[in-house]
Amino acid sequence: MPSTVTATPLSSFAPAAAVARIAAASRRTQQPQSSGDLVSLAMGEPDFDTPEQVTEAALAALRGGRTHYSPLLGEPALREALADKLAGVAGAPVSPADILITQGGTAGLAASILSLVDPGDRVVVPDPTYSLYADLVSMAGGVVVPVPLAADLHWDLDLLGDALAGAKLFVFCNPSNPTGIVHSRAELDALADLLDGTSTLVISDEAYADLDFTGRPFTSTISLDGLRDRTVYCQTFSKSYAMTGWRVGYLWGPTPLIQAAARIHNTFNGSVNTVVQDAALTAVRTCDADIARMRAEYERRGELMRTELARVPGLTLSAPEGAFYQFPRYDVDLPSVEVVAALRTHGVAVRPGSEFGARGEGHLRLSYAADAESITEGVRRLAHGLSALR
Repeated sequence: MPSTVTATPLSSFAPAAAVARIAAASRRTQQPQSSGDLVSLAMGEPDFDTPEQVTEAALAALRGGRTHYSPLLGEPALREALADKLAGVAGAPVSPADILITQGGTAGLAASILSLVDPGDRVVVPDPTYSLYADLVSMAGGVVVPVPLAADLHWDLDLLGDALAGAKLFVFCNPSNPTGIVHSRAELDALADLLDGTSTLVISDEAYADLDFTGRPFTSTISLDGLRDRTVYCQTFSKSYAMTGWRVGYLWGPTPLIQAAARIHNTFNGSVNTVVQDAALTAVRTCDADIARMRAEYERRGELMRTELARVPGLTLSAPEGAFYQFPRYDVDLPSVEVVAALRTHGVAVRPGSEFGARGEGHLRLSYAADAESITEGVRRLAHGLSALR
């Protein structure tokens, strides 16, 4: 009797086109935390504990029965506190109605990009930059237009101006991941001039805004009259408040843009849980001293890492001005993913520069959001690993 093949629900399964687009574009890799004999300088995550009063606020919320659904835009008290904070940053009135509380900065970026980008839209990003931007643009069906940075890792304004012609959106972070540079007031003024008279929108990811070591006041994109009315401001509690695992962030911008982002966020995320928002409110109200303490420690660690890296033959150091990253160029004639794999065998994890764009090739990204002992030992292992590759 002839055999028969029974079809199964998965026999003809193929992922949606969005999955294929992301897979084709994505450079993102999961890097390990320090464990056992592995020292990780790969994690873009504070090693500090969340400030105690923030954790206590969450416990009080739980004990007080604050365990029900929150409004879709977020808790009114948190949005009002953030509006007051942002009014000082923007130098202009900020309405709580235009603030959306998101499931971390990642969900805020996703909601804003997916609400603005249609298939075929050109979206300009610096190269190198945080790799999530390209993944989300690809998910939306947009066309990523990477723009090489200048030699000092700031924008090449001539190349940027050419790329922005006819672009739907420009996405960037300030301070920058992975380079650690901080865009100055002059650079942002130049961006405003390039966009004047166009319909190009901007997403400004300012996750590291409190970690500016330049000695000059940090300039937010939303503080400029020429950019504020075209910008979605994306922020997170992860970096400044050491709240990475809490998954809470927020967006602010022109009303139509925030309403569009809220439609996306409300559809695939829903509201952020109430307990986390109560904790975030305490962070906004009480953590200025904690931010200053952690910032000072990051600055010391950054100096330590720079001193240690300067002793490593074959590295050309960058001059980071903010965040908590070094982005050195190495002289070994191997792709950065292979260099990273080899360094793992020497007990140190870092990130390949190519993860952040084609122009990141030949670089490594190291994080100094780690304790001094890990930084010193990690760089020692990195030196041995690079030496073995020559």
